[in-house]
Amino acid sequence: MTIGLGTSIENFAVIKSGTFIGKNCRIFQGAIIGEIPQDLKFAGEKTETRIGDNTTVREFVTINRGTSALGYTKVGKNVLLMAYSHIAHDCIVGDNVIMANKATLGGHVEIGNWAFLGGGVLVHQFCKVGEHALIAAGFRAVQDVPPFIWASGEPIKYSGINSVGLKRRGFSSEERRLMKQIYKLYFRSNLPRTKALDEIKNQFSNHLVGKVIVDFIEKSNRGII
Repeated sequence: MTIGLGTSIENFAVIKSGTFIGKNCRIFQGAIIGEIPQDLKFAGEKTETRIGDNTTVREFVTINRGTSALGYTKVGKNVLLMAYSHIAHDCIVGDNVIMANKATLGGHVEIGNWAFLGGGVLVHQFCKVGEHALIAAGFRAVQDVPPFIWASGEPIKYSGINSVGLKRRGFSSEERRLMKQIYKLYFRSNLPRTKALDEIKNQFSNHLVGKVIVDFIEKSNRGII
């Protein structure tokens, strides 16, 4: 176990062996970090929980350590985990992520940098949420959520790009316009998705935004919402 300089730990927090916490983190009351996975396949193997610098873990958050499948659960830097949120075994949570109250990740979930999960959001095991994506409060993702978008509804669907968050993080109006064009082709044209993706490659392959989106879609195992 390692706890970095400047990290504070409040009353009744529990930090288990195999946990590595970075500098200047804040661990609030009742949080439980590094407990064994809630996975029947877990056989007591030695695994880890890793938390980056400047991360805040609010009251009663639970973070389970990894299994032999990955070996660790990882939370990045500058992350805010609000009260009662849960990160299951073998998850990878990127930098600057916010998980609002009671947001819950199943095992093996990956959350990209700067993503935002609203209160009560449920993410199914093995799903991926792209960078700068926003999932509105109270909804569930059972497939992958691409980068830069705002997703909501039941079943969850593309509801536009995450305009407010993208503006705050310095994305230009031209970059946001490209995102809208790309996702209009992918989600709202009459083209089959495979053909829509080919069209996106043809039109936007020279743009970084286009490359990020195409790369995410092509690497999806569970399919896109």
